[in-house]
Formats: sequence, structure tokens, C-alpha cells
Amino acid sequence: MKTFYQNTVEEILKEFQTDIRVGLSEDEVLRKREQYGNNELIRKQRKTVFQMFVSQFKSFMILVLIAAAVVSGILGVQNGEGLLDVYVIMGIVLLNAIIGTIQEKRADSSLEALQRLSAPSCKVLRNGAVVKTDSKNLVPGDIVIIETGDFVPADLRLFDSVNLKIQESAMTGESVPVDKNTDVVKGDHVPLGDRINMAFSSGVVTYGHGRGVVVATGMQTEVGKIAGMLQNTTSTETTMSRRLEQLGKVMGIAVIIICALIFAVGLIYGNSWMEMLLTAISLAVAAIPEGLPAISTVVLAMGVQRMVKRNAIIRTLPSVETLGSATVICSDKTGTLTQNKMTVVSLSVVGLEVDDITDKEPLSDNGHLLLETAIICSDAILSNNISIGDPTETALLDAGLSFNLNKNILEEEFKRVGEIPFDSERKLMTTANRCNSSGKMRINTKGGLDEVLKCCTNIRIGKDIMPITNSHIDVILEENAKMAAQALRVLGVAYKDSEEISEDILTFIGILGMKDPARPEAREAVGKCFTAGIKPVMITGDHKITATAIASELGILREGDAAITGAELAQMSDDELYDNIYKYAVYARVAPEHKVRIVDAFQRHGEVVAMTGDGVNDAPALKKADIGAAMGVVGTDVAKDAADVILTDDNFATVVVAVEEGRRIYDNILKSIQFLLSTNVGEVILLFVSSIFNLGMPLLPIHILWVNLVTDSLPALALSLDPADDDVMKRKPRSTKTGIFTNGLMWRVGYQGLLFGLVSLLAFSIGKSQGDISTGQTMAFIALVMSQLLHVRNLHSNRKSFFRVHITHNIYLLCAIVVSLVLMFAVLLIPPLRELFQFTTLNSTQWWIACGIAIIPLIVVEMMKLFKINASKDEY
Repeated sequence: MKTFYQNTVEEILKEFQTDIRVGLSEDEVLRKREQYGNNELIRKQRKTVFQMFVSQFKSFMILVLIAAAVVSGILGVQNGEGLLDVYVIMGIVLLNAIIGTIQEKRADSSLEALQRLSAPSCKVLRNGAVVKTDSKNLVPGDIVIIETGDFVPADLRLFDSVNLKIQESAMTGESVPVDKNTDVVKGDHVPLGDRINMAFSSGVVTYGHGRGVVVATGMQTEVGKIAGMLQNTTSTETTMSRRLEQLGKVMGIAVIIICALIFAVGLIYGNSWMEMLLTAISLAVAAIPEGLPAISTVVLAMGVQRMVKRNAIIRTLPSVETLGSATVICSDKTGTLTQNKMTVVSLSVVGLEVDDITDKEPLSDNGHLLLETAIICSDAILSNNISIGDPTETALLDAGLSFNLNKNILEEEFKRVGEIPFDSERKLMTTANRCNSSGKMRINTKGGLDEVLKCCTNIRIGKDIMPITNSHIDVILEENAKMAAQALRVLGVAYKDSEEISEDILTFIGILGMKDPARPEAREAVGKCFTAGIKPVMITGDHKITATAIASELGILREGDAAITGAELAQMSDDELYDNIYKYAVYARVAPEHKVRIVDAFQRHGEVVAMTGDGVNDAPALKKADIGAAMGVVGTDVAKDAADVILTDDNFATVVVAVEEGRRIYDNILKSIQFLLSTNVGEVILLFVSSIFNLGMPLLPIHILWVNLVTDSLPALALSLDPADDDVMKRKPRSTKTGIFTNGLMWRVGYQGLLFGLVSLLAFSIGKSQGDISTGQTMAFIALVMSQLLHVRNLHSNRKSFFRVHITHNIYLLCAIVVSLVLMFAVLLIPPLRELFQFTTLNSTQWWIACGIAIIPLIVVEMMKLFKINASKDEY
């Protein structure tokens, strides 16, 4: 692998056969373009919309539904009963496929976003003249000129740098622009952020200007390498999709076995094969929860809408549920855990005057002078009380506004008449300002502390100015060390009254400490993670000392935890990282491939990993993670398009809120599954027992479809809107290795399904004995529907009694029950519908018997809760 940062400019020019004074000729450009291709990112071949649509039918449950629809259609035509069953089933299947296709189409556009990052044009030296050209026309060996405001069009080895600063946070994750120079950088594993003689494609020049030789274009650039990683990174299958697929296979196999058994038993009883085939199909329809795929999709979609109100845009439906299963959250630092805004947090002047600027207490006289001088000596501008410019200088202006020091007003009083611009070699900036009231000229200087102290002969203590001594310097350096230990960026400030613009014989005022502060709500969110059994991990491109300071402040870095740099990580094998992954809570100065390795190591342990990020460098890890969360405010298009979730407030706390919402949704989906499966099991038991004992057909296929798709589906959907349990963030995450039938779910589905089957069979038998089979079917239908609608409110909690849950606990469920009752009465009481469904008119006694029988499951479940048999030990 080429390491151009280790080479001298002469070696680079020789390798690419170019000249810094002339550049390449047109012939050389054409030859190299044939060799290297255009400066563009190569797209991976995408699936067509049709291919996406077809892929939605791979689910085992969907295939079984289609098979049931086909057979039902054939029998419906032969028996003259029509195709209503077919229309209902295929409508659900198609709806599911359409929603899935839309989501997949929206979620898979990362590389288009990467291509949009390329600068549309750039300045390049060709044949000795500076010309403007499309960035795609660049080739290795081109000489490129970059200035403030320019995008870097390709990877450059700089040979000219004048106060050049480039914002590379999209590549490195570092929060402040990087000072660039042309010196050779030594070392074999130098992180991108420390290759200060390189300018990388997608960077933005924030200050100064420079020139460089193009050393990599297209897929060979650092951005291109990330594009390649994205192409080779497969999206992770979600927990819920795995579990539903597993459920579908189990149910499909069980249905086939039971149907074959019923068919064989019927033939033994001497029934016709056509009648038994119809019975088997009825049983298949009863066993398969037709509404489950649609309900799970709608539940997740409604969760998406809820999350929008909580500052999270969910790009793929299963992401909501996956968040609830998260066991590790790997978070970027800048902008996610911090405010992504440099802020002055302390001022220090000699004489035991230390001002904590965050407490908003009035400044001391020298603190006021210190801040005023720093503001005057800055190039940032203030427009409508919004600071614009270099992050360090905008921090000064923002701090000034907190203490009524408005730069625009200060500049009216202290008019700038001269300056010595900032230089990365001197690390100083100086301005000369004429005071309107006194007429005196004041020289103001700010910069690196060591460099400022070298220019000072005096120091201001209180209102006195005296010669600076070693003891003064010791006090200053001691305070500087305290600030450095807190990962503060330190500026020294000095001044003098003089008509000569020079950086000597200055009077030292003090130092300012600034940082990108932690978000106030982030610490509470981190605490919630630990309570919920989730390990928070910081992964950042910033320096180790800065990262550990913030991580310690937020509680991410606890006693016994360690921090590691990308360079140290690069020396570890994948197996070593796997063995030691739980040791580290902070990863600093990491490269994109490191982030993917970290996510992979956790996933090998079976962890469900959520990853946050905002830059190009985060995209591969966002896609690799089980759930990728991109920043919506400062995030790049690449990060957003590779992610599953976009945080509109760029806040780590929103990730934790999303986890809580994910857990609520998962709990509620399980409630819906329990409700649907228990009712379906009841229908299977009803048909199975009646077939085994040759009692006749208690329900027709159309009856079962009406119950499953209309009467059951609305309450199941409304259950998804249940509020979260009080302890939802005090429980450990669900294991991805366990199936859906955990924590007593199989037991509840089994015994509750048995209750539904027995009460329906009882109603069928009574009705049949009092009239004919049509009367029995009508009473069985009433008993089944009523018992289910009474039972659904039991599912708010597996522990809490039906009577202890207020009726308005979920108003949507109450409305769903009323609508389902109306639909039940519609097919029973409206003559055309009653005839279509082949029901009969009941007398009042039969109605009372059917409704009375329906109360039995409610009473039994209440007894189970009372004696703590309804839930597993983990739920009590």
C-alpha cells in the first residue's frame, strides 16, 4: 500500500513524472486517464425494482399463504363459493411486498451519495497555465490549487501550504480543521488525521491556500476505499425478521403435518376426498396467522411515525425493533456525545483569578480584558448574533455574547488598522486597533501559549503591570497543565499599547480554555444504557486525551475500562481484538476499517450493535452494524444513506430514546403475536377435534378468514399502541439466540388457544344439538369472537389483572374492540351478509349461551395471573 505522506515532494514528482511549474500536458493527461480511469467512484450493480419486488416473496410464511390461496381458489370455483378467500389472502401478500420494495429502494443509495461528494470543478495546472476543469478529469500527477472554500477534488500530497486548514471531520471524525504543512510524516501506521502533508478528497478548505500533486483518484482515494468497503459490506438481517421467518417455517411444517393427518382420518371415516380437502384447507387457513405479516409491518410503520416526533427518522421498518434488542451502542464523540461546537469554558489570569465561564458569574476586570482582547484579535464575524468563521474564533465571539461583549460593537470602539495574520509556523495572530475614545493604538495577540509567552516581557496582575518572572510562568504553566488534563484547547492572550505593529515586549493577560463540551443530557442517557444492560462505547477520530476526558465525564469510561488508539488497534489481529473487545470503552484516532472491525468483533460475540456516525468514514461501520444511526444536522449524505436511522438532533440521548421505543414496540409485537397465535391455535383445536371425532365442520374457511383478518387484526394492531412498561429500560436486552417463544409465550399461546378451541367447540355442539349445523356454526363464531375480544385486554400485562388496568390505558384498543363487535354483528344481523357467510338467525337463549361461554377464557386467565402461572419467573 502506497504511503505518500512518507515521501518527499521530489520523490512524488519523480514517481508521477510531473513538474510543479508546468503540470501535465494534455497528451500525458489522456495517457494517464487510460491507465487510471476517471476520477469517479464506481457503482456496484444494483437490484432493479422488479428484483426487489420478487425478493419480498422469499418468506416461508408468504409462500404458504400463496399456496393456500391457490388451493382455496380451485375449491371455490369447483364448489361455486367464489374467490373471496383468494382476494383477501393475495391482497395482504401484495401489500406486504409493495411496502417491502419501497423500503428497500429507499435504503440502498449509499454510493450515489458518495459520488455527490466529488467537487464539480477544480483549479489545475496544465501546460504551465492554471485552468478550471471538472474534477472527474483529474489524473495522478496533476498539480491542483486549493483555496478557502474549495472542496478537495482528489487525494493530494501537498508541496505548498500557506496557513492552510482543511476540515476533514467527514473523513477522520476530528472536530476542528487540521493545520496542513508540507513536511514528510514519518511512521508506518499514521492515522489519516495525522497525515498533515496530505489533503484528502471530500475535505473542505476553511483557511489559507495551497498546492499539491494528485496521488490518488477515484476508487484509489481514501473516499474510494470506503466506497469499496460499502460494496463489500452486507446488511445484517434483523432479529425480528429472523424470528418471524423461523416462526413461519415451524408453523408451515406443522400445518402440512396436521392437514395430512386430518385428510387421512377423514378418508378413513369414509368422507369424500373433496370434502376432506376442503376441511384440510380450512385448517390451513385457521393455523396460519394471515394478518401477522401485515400487522408486524403496520406496527413498525406506526413506530416510525412515533419516532419522527422524538427526533429520529427510521429509514427501514425492522430497524425500530432491532434498536430495542441493542446490546452495544458504538457512538461517535463529536456532535453526538458532544455539542460539536467549540466553547470557551474557563479563563485564567495570574493572581489567583480563575473564572469558570460556564457559571455565568460576572468576570473579573482582567478576565473581561482577556476575553475582549481575544475577540478583537479574531477574523470571525458576527451576523445577527451568529458567529461565522474558524471554530476556535467563533467560540470566542459566542463567549463574548454571554458577557455583553459584542464584536461588532467592540470593532466600532477599536478599529482595526493593521494585522499580522495567523501563521501555522508562528502559531500567532496579531491585530493593531485604534481606540476611538483615547486615540491610542493597541496591539492584541493570541495563539499557542508557549509562543505567546516568548513574546511577553510583562504580566498584568490585578491593575498592575510588572515584569514577568519564572515564578509567574510556573503558575501559568501549572494552570495550563490543569486545562490540558481536562482536554481543553488553550490559547494565550497578550497586548501592549504601541504605535508599532510587532509581536514583542507584550504584556501577558492570561489563558482561555475551550472544548467541544458534552451534551447535558448525554450523561443521563449513558446511565440509562448501563441500567438497560447496554454497553456504550466511544469511537472517535479525535485524540486519545480528548476522547478519554469526555468519556470519563459522561461515565462511558469506568474503573477497569481502557482506551486504545487506532494505531494500537492496527497491530492487533482479529482474534486478539475478539478476545479483548470488552476491555475497551474508548477507541481514539481510528480509521474507517477499524470501526468495521470493532463492530464485527462485537457481533462475533452475538451482540446486537448500534453504531452512530456522521462522516464518510463512518459509512461502512453504519452499514455493517445491526443498526446504523446517522446525524441529520451535520451528517454527510453518505452516512445518512448507509444508515437505518437518522437523528434529526444529532444527539446520543435520542439513540437511547429510540432503544426504549424499540423495546416498547417489540413487547407490543409479542402481544400481537400472542393474541393472533392463541386465537389461531384455538381455531386449529376446534377444527382438529371436530374432524377427529367426525362432528362436522364447525367453521367455514370464510368464517375463519373473517375472524383472522378483520375481527382479530384490529385489536392486534391496537395492542401495538400500548404504552411502554415502567421497567422497560431496567430489563436486560433480549438475546438474539432465543426464538420468539421465550418467557412463557409458548405456554400462554398453548393454554389460551386450548381455551378458545374448547369454548367454541362447546358452543358448536350446543347449537348443533338445538338446531342444525348452521346454528352450531353461528354460535361457535359468536363464542370465538366474543371470547377473543374479552381476552385481548388481558394482554396489556402477563402479571397485572384485567381489572387493575384502566379502561383508558389504551383508548385505541377500546375503539378496536367496538369496531370488531360491529363487524361481528354486521355479518350476523344484516341479511345479505348473513346469507353470504351462511349463518342463521339465533334466538335470545342461544345468544346468551354463546356470550356466556365466551367469558370462560377471561376467568381462567385471571386465575392464572392470581396464582402466578400466566408468566415466566423472569416476568415476576
